[in-house]
Amino acid sequence: MKVSSLVFGLALAASFAAAQPAPPPAAAPAGPGLTLTTAAFPDGGIIPNQYTQADPKPFSPKLEWSNVPANTVSFVLIVHDPDTAPQRKNIDILHWLVFNIPGTARELPEGVPATATLPDGTIQAKSFRGAVGYMGPGAPAAGPYHHYTWELFALDIKLELTPDATRADVLAAADGHILAKGVLTGRFHR
Repeated sequence: MKVSSLVFGLALAASFAAAQPAPPPAAAPAGPGLTLTTAAFPDGGIIPNQYTQADPKPFSPKLEWSNVPANTVSFVLIVHDPDTAPQRKNIDILHWLVFNIPGTARELPEGVPATATLPDGTIQAKSFRGAVGYMGPGAPAAGPYHHYTWELFALDIKLELTPDATRADVLAAADGHILAKGVLTGRFHR
């Protein structure tokens, strides 16, 4: 009797297992994420002087991006130095804030002019110094290299902001609309 109960139990378990639906197939691996690059320096490399405050007239490097997600309407670019704490506060130095870069764009040219609104609708806000446009890295010679971070966000909307917008305004407006983020880091000190 014990043997027949055991056989019956095993048969019942086997039929139950066979009746279960097959597990869903594994999801395909995700493609590469939004990638931000420049020919001016490798990711994590030294930023050449012409893009920094070591040059009396620094200008922005050409930036390129790829692997843009579908339905991207606009981009936001934030360049900052996270290795600082000006005035002993929990902020860093904002070097460049650019938003409403068209979703069809795949680059920013070298030497973007310091104009609040560009012909394609791109908006440049004020940097840490209060001026519109790119502010080159300027870490002092004393101390370690600073890590300047370029962050590119792909958004599913165009931001309803003006050139007077702050980084906090831009990030608040972008919240919930970020499709992807690409990061590029360069190092500099004098």
